[in-house]
Amino acid sequence: MGSLGSPAPFQVLHDPRPHDKSLPAFMVSTTRGFLPRVDPIVELPPEFAALESLLQRMPVKTLSGEAGLLAHSKLGDVVDREFPDLTDHMDTYKTDLPVMNALYRDYSFLASAYLLEPCHERFVRGEGYGLGRQVLPRNIARPIARCAEIAGFLPFMEYAGSYALYNYRLEDPSRGLEYDNLRLIRAFEHGLDPASSEAGFVLVHVDMVKNSGPLVAGTVKCLDIGSRVSTHLGTVAERAPFNQGLSEILGALKKINAVMETMWGKSRPTEYTSFRTFIFGITSQSMFPDGVVYEGLNDDKPMSFRGESGANDSMVPLMDNFLQVPMPDTPLTEILNDFRKYRPSNHKDFLLHVKEVSESSDLRGFALALRGKPSTDEERDLVRESRSLWLQILDQVRDFRWRHWCFAREYILKRTSHPTATGGSPIVTWLPNQLEAVLAEMVNINDLASKDDERGLGKTCEAVMDAALRQRATLRKEVDKYCAERGVSRS
Repeated sequence: MGSLGSPAPFQVLHDPRPHDKSLPAFMVSTTRGFLPRVDPIVELPPEFAALESLLQRMPVKTLSGEAGLLAHSKLGDVVDREFPDLTDHMDTYKTDLPVMNALYRDYSFLASAYLLEPCHERFVRGEGYGLGRQVLPRNIARPIARCAEIAGFLPFMEYAGSYALYNYRLEDPSRGLEYDNLRLIRAFEHGLDPASSEAGFVLVHVDMVKNSGPLVAGTVKCLDIGSRVSTHLGTVAERAPFNQGLSEILGALKKINAVMETMWGKSRPTEYTSFRTFIFGITSQSMFPDGVVYEGLNDDKPMSFRGESGANDSMVPLMDNFLQVPMPDTPLTEILNDFRKYRPSNHKDFLLHVKEVSESSDLRGFALALRGKPSTDEERDLVRESRSLWLQILDQVRDFRWRHWCFAREYILKRTSHPTATGGSPIVTWLPNQLEAVLAEMVNINDLASKDDERGLGKTCEAVMDAALRQRATLRKEVDKYCAERGVSRS
């Protein structure tokens, strides 16, 4: 268990304990990071054979290459006429949490496909989305609510527990998590073909998150040191390993960003919108203006949940909390906070604890030496290194968010006028809200370092800041352009 300076309501695992079925499928570890602690369960228990059969027949293109139920908009009819309610079988496996996670994954795929099937049919015909089905029938609503409750999710498709991080299998187990060895378990469109854009979109996320172990390890190391430093400046013996932890974080982020860049070649921008329809949520979406009734639940009053979104990933939010990035007090930031609900419970607990420890120990103040003046050349060099690493980590967060904006621009903004992203955030302004906050913090830290040390932060950071400031100007022009084209406000 990793220490974070005070008792924590969760474990940071070093051994992911793959054979322990009593632990949730998703923990946080220094080896697998935010991936599930063991590769996802592929085959469902025999009691759920009807669900397995339906999901194999469901995609637009099935594993055999034949057209599936969604290709001809027949899924809804099959669910309504012949699919059984399997809720009573859930409690047989309630102590096997990885199995419950697999059931949650599969029922969330079925729920999204059922609700959004009419929208997909219209979109393919070029008629927009129209309305989705407004009622989730009892034979899906009851079991998804039960397995979501046991596994610790909300009863709608989530990024980690369902669509992306619990939706891969290994073609050859001996090769591990090599990208070419990854396959999807479930898909909506052509994703069971590993060369498809749907497969690429999901599996690049898996490929990114497999690098999150060192990100967690470096964060734990820095928080351990920062929470017990003897002075605001810290001793040489404290700051040197702190800088090593920062270097581990920086190295992990560089690998994550390098993998993220491969998205362009593995999931083609021209093909994204064809399978995107199925990952929309209910909240803030025109397809579900009054929410969705989960038949037999909530007194049959409509409910609303956000859709699957890469914004629910835990890596960048971890850095936001660790670095104490100040976010603007806007409705867009409120959406960012609402996304916290849509993560595995251990991820949520870990991110919250990192935020609390970072703030209570004034980790930012220690890293940047805001309340202490180094008295020796060695101390000055170590403080300068801390500041440089901190700024470079921020720059990697900026790079991640800038690329995410570029994806939104090329995959979505240029190809559809729908105003909201899959998670329900405004498609033009939401990502720039966070990106501008990171850029502002980078400017603040660079200015502080320049005033405090005549040497500045060196050529690497000079190049970082030059590129960041040019990018900020480009971002503002692009956002203004799309806001004007779509008649929306920047706020």
